[in-house]
Amino acid sequence: MLELTKIRVGISAGDPNGIGFEIILKTFQDEQIYDFFIPIVFAHPQNLIDEQKNLDISVNICSLKDLNKPNEGQLNVVSCWQEAFSVKYGYECSEAGSFAISSLKSATQALKNGAIDILVTAPIHKKNIQSEAFKFPGHTDYLNQELEGESLMFMITDKLKVALVSDHIPLSVITTYLTPETIEKKIFLLEQSLIQDFGIKKPKIAVLGINPHTGDNGVIGQEDDTLLRPLIKKQINEGKMIFGPFAADGFFGNKTYHEYDAILAMYHDQGMIPFKTLSFGEGVNFTAGLNYIRTSPDHGTAMSIAGKGEANPSSFYNAMNQARSIFLKRRKFKKLK
Repeated sequence: MLELTKIRVGISAGDPNGIGFEIILKTFQDEQIYDFFIPIVFAHPQNLIDEQKNLDISVNICSLKDLNKPNEGQLNVVSCWQEAFSVKYGYECSEAGSFAISSLKSATQALKNGAIDILVTAPIHKKNIQSEAFKFPGHTDYLNQELEGESLMFMITDKLKVALVSDHIPLSVITTYLTPETIEKKIFLLEQSLIQDFGIKKPKIAVLGINPHTGDNGVIGQEDDTLLRPLIKKQINEGKMIFGPFAADGFFGNKTYHEYDAILAMYHDQGMIPFKTLSFGEGVNFTAGLNYIRTSPDHGTAMSIAGKGEANPSSFYNAMNQARSIFLKRRKFKKLK
Protein backbone atom coordinates (compact mmCIF):
# COMPACT_ATOMS: atom_id res chain seq x y z
CA MET A 1 0.00 0.00 0.00
CA LEU A 2 1.37 3.42 -0.98
CA GLU A 3 2.17 6.04 1.60
CA LEU A 4 -0.27 8.94 1.74
CA THR A 5 2.32 11.37 0.42
CA LYS A 6 1.52 14.12 -2.05
CA ILE A 7 3.87 13.94 -5.01
CA ARG A 8 4.53 16.95 -7.25
CA VAL A 9 3.85 15.61 -10.72
CA GLY A 10 4.98 17.64 -13.72
CA ILE A 11 2.96 17.03 -16.86
CA SER A 12 4.05 17.90 -20.39
CA ALA A 13 1.05 18.66 -22.57
CA GLY A 14 1.95 16.69 -25.69
CA ASP A 15 0.66 17.65 -29.15
CA PRO A 16 -2.11 20.24 -28.62
CA ASN A 17 -4.00 19.02 -31.69
CA GLY A 18 -4.21 15.51 -30.22
CA ILE A 19 -5.85 14.12 -27.09
CA GLY A 20 -3.28 15.33 -24.54
CA PHE A 21 -5.37 18.11 -22.99
CA GLU A 22 -8.40 15.81 -22.90
CA ILE A 23 -6.79 12.93 -21.02
CA ILE A 24 -5.17 15.34 -18.56
CA LEU A 25 -8.47 17.03 -17.73
CA LYS A 26 -10.43 13.79 -17.54
CA THR A 27 -7.87 12.44 -15.08
CA PHE A 28 -8.08 15.46 -12.78
CA GLN A 29 -11.84 15.77 -12.69
CA ASP A 30 -11.66 13.08 -9.97
CA GLU A 31 -11.03 15.17 -6.84
CA GLN A 32 -9.65 12.21 -4.87
CA ILE A 33 -6.53 12.26 -7.03
CA TYR A 34 -5.44 15.47 -5.31
CA ASP A 35 -4.95 13.46 -2.10
CA PHE A 36 -1.91 11.89 -3.78
CA PHE A 37 -0.67 14.46 -6.30
CA ILE A 38 0.09 18.14 -6.67
CA PRO A 39 -0.16 18.46 -10.48
CA ILE A 40 1.68 21.05 -12.56
CA VAL A 41 0.91 21.15 -16.30
CA PHE A 42 3.36 22.90 -18.61
CA ALA A 43 1.12 24.46 -21.25
CA HIS A 44 -1.06 27.59 -21.35
CA PRO A 45 -4.01 28.00 -18.92
CA GLN A 46 -6.37 29.18 -21.66
CA ASN A 47 -5.88 25.97 -23.63
CA LEU A 48 -6.94 23.90 -20.64
CA ILE A 49 -9.90 26.21 -19.98
CA ASP A 50 -11.03 25.96 -23.61
CA GLU A 51 -10.68 22.19 -23.59
CA GLN A 52 -12.66 22.00 -20.38
CA LYS A 53 -15.53 23.90 -22.03
CA ASN A 54 -15.33 21.63 -25.07
CA LEU A 55 -15.58 18.52 -22.89
CA ASP A 56 -18.24 20.06 -20.62
CA ILE A 57 -16.45 18.92 -17.46
CA SER A 58 -15.40 20.78 -14.33
CA VAL A 59 -11.75 20.95 -13.25
CA ASN A 60 -10.33 23.56 -10.88
CA ILE A 61 -7.65 25.14 -13.08
CA CYS A 62 -5.12 27.55 -11.60
CA SER A 63 -2.61 29.72 -13.47
CA LEU A 64 0.63 29.20 -11.57
CA LYS A 65 3.07 32.11 -11.42
CA ASP A 66 5.63 30.68 -8.99
CA LEU A 67 6.69 27.16 -9.89
CA ASN A 68 7.97 26.57 -6.37
CA LYS A 69 4.61 27.38 -4.79
CA PRO A 70 2.03 25.13 -6.47
CA ASN A 71 -1.51 25.06 -5.10
CA GLU A 72 -2.88 21.87 -3.58
CA GLY A 73 -6.26 20.63 -4.71
CA GLN A 74 -5.99 22.41 -8.07
CA LEU A 75 -4.68 21.72 -11.55
CA ASN A 76 -1.75 24.13 -11.69
CA VAL A 77 -0.82 25.33 -15.18
CA VAL A 78 2.49 27.03 -15.94
CA SER A 79 2.56 29.13 -19.12
CA CYS A 80 5.21 27.98 -21.61
CA TRP A 81 4.01 30.44 -24.26
CA GLN A 82 2.84 34.04 -24.21
CA GLU A 83 -0.42 33.15 -25.95
CA ALA A 84 -2.60 30.07 -26.05
CA PHE A 85 -2.09 27.72 -29.00
CA SER A 86 -4.75 27.87 -31.69
CA VAL A 87 -5.90 24.25 -31.58
CA LYS A 88 -6.94 22.45 -34.76
CA TYR A 89 -8.03 18.99 -33.68
CA GLY A 90 -6.44 16.19 -35.68
CA TYR A 91 -4.24 18.52 -37.74
CA GLU A 92 -0.57 17.57 -38.05
CA CYS A 93 1.77 20.55 -38.20
CA SER A 94 5.22 21.67 -37.05
CA GLU A 95 3.72 24.50 -34.94
CA ALA A 96 1.97 21.94 -32.76
CA GLY A 97 5.22 19.99 -32.51
CA SER A 98 7.06 23.12 -31.39
CA PHE A 99 4.40 23.71 -28.74
CA ALA A 100 4.80 20.12 -27.48
CA ILE A 101 8.60 20.37 -27.31
CA SER A 102 8.46 23.67 -25.41
CA SER A 103 6.27 21.94 -22.85
CA LEU A 104 8.61 18.93 -22.61
CA LYS A 105 11.71 21.09 -22.25
CA SER A 106 10.13 23.26 -19.54
CA ALA A 107 8.94 20.22 -17.60
CA THR A 108 12.32 18.49 -17.89
CA GLN A 109 14.09 21.60 -16.60
CA ALA A 110 11.69 21.75 -13.64
CA LEU A 111 12.50 18.10 -12.92
CA LYS A 112 16.23 18.80 -12.95
CA ASN A 113 15.76 21.86 -10.74
CA GLY A 114 13.78 19.92 -8.14
CA ALA A 115 10.52 21.83 -8.68
CA ILE A 116 8.70 18.58 -9.47
CA ASP A 117 9.24 15.03 -8.21
CA ILE A 118 8.18 13.01 -11.25
CA LEU A 119 7.43 13.65 -14.92
CA VAL A 120 4.45 12.30 -16.85
CA THR A 121 4.37 13.07 -20.56
CA ALA A 122 1.29 13.29 -22.76
CA PRO A 123 1.74 11.91 -26.32
CA ILE A 124 3.76 13.74 -28.96
CA HIS A 125 3.69 13.27 -32.73
CA LYS A 126 7.11 12.01 -33.80
CA LYS A 127 7.10 13.73 -37.19
CA ASN A 128 5.73 17.08 -35.95
CA ILE A 129 8.44 17.45 -33.31
CA GLN A 130 11.36 17.22 -35.74
CA SER A 131 13.29 20.49 -36.20
CA GLU A 132 16.81 21.88 -36.18
CA ALA A 133 16.47 22.32 -32.41
CA PHE A 134 14.98 18.86 -31.75
CA LYS A 135 16.18 15.82 -33.71
CA PHE A 136 15.13 13.02 -31.38
CA PRO A 137 12.72 10.24 -32.37
CA GLY A 138 10.85 10.59 -29.08
CA HIS A 139 10.80 11.34 -25.36
CA THR A 140 13.19 8.54 -24.36
CA ASP A 141 16.12 9.69 -26.47
CA TYR A 142 15.73 13.31 -25.41
CA LEU A 143 15.54 12.45 -21.71
CA ASN A 144 18.54 10.15 -22.06
CA GLN A 145 20.53 13.22 -23.13
CA GLU A 146 19.14 15.57 -20.49
CA LEU A 147 19.19 13.34 -17.41
CA GLU A 148 21.86 11.22 -15.73
CA GLY A 149 22.09 7.49 -16.30
CA GLU A 150 21.28 5.37 -19.34
CA SER A 151 17.69 4.97 -20.50
CA LEU A 152 15.78 1.72 -20.84
CA MET A 153 12.37 1.70 -22.51
CA PHE A 154 10.25 -0.35 -20.13
CA MET A 155 6.56 -1.07 -20.75
CA ILE A 156 4.72 -1.99 -17.55
CA THR A 157 1.45 -3.08 -16.02
CA ASP A 158 0.94 -4.77 -12.67
CA LYS A 159 0.99 -8.17 -14.44
CA LEU A 160 3.28 -7.70 -17.44
CA LYS A 161 6.62 -5.94 -17.82
CA VAL A 162 8.48 -5.78 -21.15
CA ALA A 163 11.78 -3.95 -21.68
CA LEU A 164 13.46 -3.31 -25.04
CA VAL A 165 17.12 -3.67 -25.97
CA SER A 166 16.57 -1.47 -29.05
CA ASP A 167 13.60 0.87 -29.36
CA HIS A 168 13.10 3.51 -32.05
CA ILE A 169 15.65 2.38 -34.61
CA PRO A 170 15.04 0.91 -38.09
CA LEU A 171 14.75 -2.86 -38.39
CA SER A 172 17.53 -2.83 -41.00
CA VAL A 173 20.18 -1.99 -38.40
CA ILE A 174 18.96 -4.17 -35.52
CA THR A 175 21.58 -6.93 -35.91
CA THR A 176 24.46 -4.46 -35.94
CA TYR A 177 23.06 -2.75 -32.82
CA LEU A 178 22.71 -6.01 -30.88
CA THR A 179 26.19 -6.50 -29.43
CA PRO A 180 27.08 -8.48 -26.28
CA GLU A 181 27.94 -5.22 -24.51
CA THR A 182 24.61 -3.60 -25.40
CA ILE A 183 22.50 -6.61 -24.38
CA GLU A 184 24.40 -7.10 -21.12
CA LYS A 185 23.94 -3.41 -20.31
CA LYS A 186 20.18 -3.64 -20.89
CA ILE A 187 19.95 -6.76 -18.72
CA PHE A 188 21.77 -4.90 -15.96
CA LEU A 189 19.48 -1.85 -16.26
CA LEU A 190 16.38 -4.05 -16.25
CA GLU A 191 17.53 -6.03 -13.22
CA GLN A 192 18.40 -2.86 -11.30
CA SER A 193 15.04 -1.29 -12.11
CA LEU A 194 13.14 -4.36 -10.92
CA ILE A 195 15.10 -4.27 -7.65
CA GLN A 196 14.96 -0.54 -6.82
CA ASP A 197 11.78 0.55 -8.63
CA PHE A 198 9.55 -2.46 -8.01
CA GLY A 199 10.99 -4.02 -4.86
CA ILE A 200 11.80 -7.42 -6.42
CA LYS A 201 14.88 -8.66 -4.58
CA LYS A 202 16.01 -11.34 -7.06
CA PRO A 203 14.30 -10.74 -10.40
CA LYS A 204 13.54 -13.56 -12.81
CA ILE A 205 14.03 -12.29 -16.36
CA ALA A 206 13.15 -13.91 -19.69
CA VAL A 207 15.17 -12.98 -22.78
CA LEU A 208 13.49 -13.26 -26.19
CA GLY A 209 15.41 -14.59 -29.18
CA ILE A 210 16.65 -12.61 -32.16
CA ASN A 211 15.49 -14.84 -35.03
CA PRO A 212 12.21 -16.70 -35.58
CA HIS A 213 12.18 -19.87 -33.45
CA THR A 214 15.50 -18.63 -31.98
CA GLY A 215 17.21 -19.68 -35.20
CA ASP A 216 16.09 -23.36 -35.24
CA ASN A 217 19.63 -24.58 -34.56
CA GLY A 218 21.14 -22.32 -37.18
CA VAL A 219 18.59 -22.94 -39.94
CA ILE A 220 17.14 -19.42 -39.56
CA GLY A 221 20.24 -17.50 -38.45
CA GLN A 222 23.21 -17.97 -36.14
CA GLU A 223 22.79 -15.02 -33.73
CA ASP A 224 20.83 -16.84 -31.04
CA ASP A 225 23.47 -19.58 -30.82
CA THR A 226 26.56 -17.41 -31.16
CA LEU A 227 25.41 -14.31 -29.25
CA LEU A 228 22.49 -14.88 -26.91
CA ARG A 229 23.03 -18.37 -25.52
CA PRO A 230 26.66 -17.80 -24.40
CA LEU A 231 25.68 -14.42 -22.96
CA ILE A 232 22.76 -15.88 -20.98
CA LYS A 233 24.93 -18.76 -19.75
CA LYS A 234 27.45 -16.23 -18.48
CA GLN A 235 24.70 -14.36 -16.61
CA ILE A 236 23.48 -17.60 -14.99
CA ASN A 237 27.03 -18.50 -13.94
CA GLU A 238 27.19 -15.10 -12.22
CA GLY A 239 24.18 -16.07 -10.13
CA LYS A 240 21.55 -14.09 -12.03
CA MET A 241 18.12 -15.47 -12.89
CA ILE A 242 18.27 -14.79 -16.62
CA PHE A 243 16.62 -17.35 -18.91
CA GLY A 244 16.21 -17.92 -22.64
CA PRO A 245 16.41 -17.23 -25.46
CA PHE A 246 12.71 -17.86 -26.02
CA ALA A 247 10.90 -17.80 -29.35
CA ALA A 248 8.60 -14.78 -28.95
CA ASP A 249 5.52 -16.29 -30.62
CA GLY A 250 5.38 -19.40 -28.47
CA PHE A 251 6.46 -17.51 -25.35
CA PHE A 252 3.43 -15.24 -25.46
CA GLY A 253 1.12 -17.75 -27.12
CA ASN A 254 1.67 -20.26 -24.31
CA LYS A 255 1.44 -17.50 -21.68
CA THR A 256 4.92 -18.37 -20.42
CA TYR A 257 5.35 -14.68 -19.58
CA HIS A 258 3.35 -15.27 -16.39
CA GLU A 259 6.35 -17.14 -14.96
CA TYR A 260 8.74 -14.16 -15.10
CA ASP A 261 9.08 -10.78 -13.41
CA ALA A 262 10.01 -9.13 -16.71
CA ILE A 263 10.80 -9.86 -20.34
CA LEU A 264 13.65 -8.40 -22.39
CA ALA A 265 12.77 -8.05 -26.09
CA MET A 266 15.46 -7.56 -28.69
CA TYR A 267 13.66 -4.94 -30.78
CA HIS A 268 10.66 -2.62 -30.65
CA ASP A 269 7.86 -4.57 -32.33
CA GLN A 270 8.91 -7.89 -30.82
CA GLY A 271 8.04 -6.50 -27.40
CA MET A 272 5.48 -3.82 -28.19
CA ILE A 273 3.08 -5.90 -30.29
CA PRO A 274 2.37 -8.52 -27.58
CA PHE A 275 2.44 -5.89 -24.83
CA LYS A 276 -0.13 -3.68 -26.53
CA THR A 277 -2.23 -6.66 -27.58
CA LEU A 278 -2.45 -7.77 -23.96
CA SER A 279 -2.51 -4.37 -22.23
CA PHE A 280 -3.41 -1.56 -24.65
CA GLY A 281 -5.10 1.37 -22.97
CA GLU A 282 -3.94 0.24 -19.53
CA GLY A 283 -0.17 -0.01 -19.98
CA VAL A 284 2.52 2.52 -19.10
CA ASN A 285 5.77 3.51 -20.81
CA PHE A 286 8.43 3.93 -18.11
CA THR A 287 11.88 5.33 -18.90
CA ALA A 288 13.99 3.26 -16.51
CA GLY A 289 17.70 3.67 -15.85
CA LEU A 290 17.72 7.45 -15.31
CA ASN A 291 18.11 9.45 -12.12
CA TYR A 292 14.56 10.84 -12.41
CA ILE A 293 11.27 9.10 -13.08
CA ARG A 294 9.29 9.61 -16.27
CA THR A 295 6.24 7.71 -17.44
CA SER A 296 3.70 8.15 -20.21
CA PRO A 297 0.55 6.44 -21.51
CA ASP A 298 0.99 3.54 -23.91
CA HIS A 299 -0.79 5.25 -26.81
CA GLY A 300 -0.16 8.10 -29.24
CA THR A 301 -1.80 11.40 -30.08
CA ALA A 302 -4.95 9.70 -31.46
CA MET A 303 -5.57 12.48 -33.99
CA SER A 304 -8.60 10.69 -35.42
CA ILE A 305 -10.61 11.16 -32.21
CA ALA A 306 -9.09 14.45 -30.99
CA GLY A 307 -11.70 16.94 -29.82
CA LYS A 308 -14.53 14.40 -29.83
CA GLY A 309 -14.49 13.60 -26.13
CA GLU A 310 -13.85 9.92 -26.83
CA ALA A 311 -10.32 9.58 -25.40
CA ASN A 312 -9.86 7.09 -22.57
CA PRO A 313 -7.65 8.50 -19.78
CA SER A 314 -6.96 5.11 -18.15
CA SER A 315 -3.40 4.74 -19.41
CA PHE A 316 -2.52 8.32 -18.45
CA TYR A 317 -4.04 7.77 -14.98
CA ASN A 318 -2.01 4.56 -14.65
CA ALA A 319 1.13 6.38 -15.77
CA MET A 320 0.75 8.84 -12.90
CA ASN A 321 0.13 6.11 -10.34
CA GLN A 322 3.03 4.00 -11.58
CA ALA A 323 5.36 7.02 -11.46
CA ARG A 324 4.28 7.73 -7.90
CA SER A 325 4.72 4.11 -6.86
CA ILE A 326 8.19 3.94 -8.43
CA PHE A 327 9.17 7.23 -6.79
CA LEU A 328 8.24 5.91 -3.35
CA LYS A 329 9.84 2.49 -3.93
CA ARG A 330 13.06 4.13 -5.12
CA ARG A 331 13.13 6.47 -2.12
CA LYS A 332 12.65 3.51 0.23
CA PHE A 333 15.39 1.56 -1.57
CA LYS A 334 17.86 4.44 -1.15
CA LYS A 335 17.10 4.67 2.56
CA LEU A 336 17.80 0.95 3.00
CA LYS A 337 21.14 1.02 1.16
